[in-house]
Amino acid sequence: MARTPKTADEAIRITDVSRSFGPKLALDRVSLSIPPGHVQSLLGRNGAGKTTLLRIMTGLVGASGGSVEVGGVDATGAPLALRRAIGLVPSGDRSFYLRISGLENLVFFARLQGLRRRTARLRAEKALGQVGLEEAARRPVGTYSHGMQKRLGVARALLTDPSVLLVDEATHDLDPEGARAVRLLVRQAADRGAAVVWATQRLEEIRDFADGVTVLDHGKVQFNGTVGELLASKASPRYVLEVQNGRPADAALEQLLQRRLDGLGSIVRAPAAPASSFLLTLDDEVVLGDALSLLHASGVSVLSCRQELSDVEEAFLALVRGPE
Repeated sequence: MARTPKTADEAIRITDVSRSFGPKLALDRVSLSIPPGHVQSLLGRNGAGKTTLLRIMTGLVGASGGSVEVGGVDATGAPLALRRAIGLVPSGDRSFYLRISGLENLVFFARLQGLRRRTARLRAEKALGQVGLEEAARRPVGTYSHGMQKRLGVARALLTDPSVLLVDEATHDLDPEGARAVRLLVRQAADRGAAVVWATQRLEEIRDFADGVTVLDHGKVQFNGTVGELLASKASPRYVLEVQNGRPADAALEQLLQRRLDGLGSIVRAPAAPASSFLLTLDDEVVLGDALSLLHASGVSVLSCRQELSDVEEAFLALVRGPE
C-alpha cells in the first residue's frame, strides 16, 4: 500500500504494520490513523492482536514490517521521546509498589520519565487530583480497592500530559460503577486533546463513548469506522421467544415452522432449550411488533421476548465469526 502524506491532524499513524512470532502472524498489514481528541476503540477476541499492536505503539515490541508514528515520533527510533508522548494504562494490576503510597508511586514513575523531583511531585499531586484520589494519596497502595488501583493507573498515564493515551482492557474486571469512572477519566483526557486507543472485549461500553471502532480478527482489520457504521453492518437481529405450551399454540407454531412469517422473517426451535423456546429472525426493516402481531393472530401466545444479543454484539460477531 502506498504511503500517503501525513497531515497535522494525525496523532497516531500506523501504516501496513505486520508482526510475526515465529510462524504465527499476529498482525497482518494493519493501518490506522487517529486524530487528537479522538477515542478509537480496538475490538477483538483473545489473540486478535490488540495487545501486540499496543506494545508496538509503545516501542516495547518491534514491527516485522510497516511504520508507526505516535505523537509525531517514530516508534522505532526515539524511545525516550516516545515515552514522553504516551500514557499507558496496562491491563495488569501488579505494576505498583504496594507498600508505599500512591503519591510515592507516582513520583517514582515520574522520575523514570526524566522529570526533576519537584516537578515530579507537582505532576503526581495534579494527577491524583484528576482521578479523585487526593484523600488516599499518602495511603499504601496495598490498602487501595481494585477500582482505586485502576484509577491510580490512569493517573500514572497522565503524569506527562501525554498527547496519546493507550488503554489495554482497563475495565474488564471492574464493576459497572468502577468501569464507568475509568471511562469518564479517559474521555476527559480526550476532551483535553489526547488521542486515545481503547482496547477492549466489553462490547457494550463503546456505545456513547468511542468516536471510532477498529475490529481486529486474526491480526487483520475487519472493520474501521464509527460506532454507527459498525451497527449498520450487523446481521439481522434474533429474538428468543417463550411461548405458551399446549394447543392451539403448538399447532399454530408447527404450521409457522413450515414457512416464513409472511415475508417478515422466520422462526425455528431454539437448540438445546425448553420446548417452549423459539428463535425469531426478522427480515431487513421489519418491525418486531409486526412479527409478534402475526404470531398472536395465528394463535401463538408469546409469554416473553428478548433480543438474543445486543446490536453491538451482533455487529461484532458478524465480522469475526469463525474458529478462534
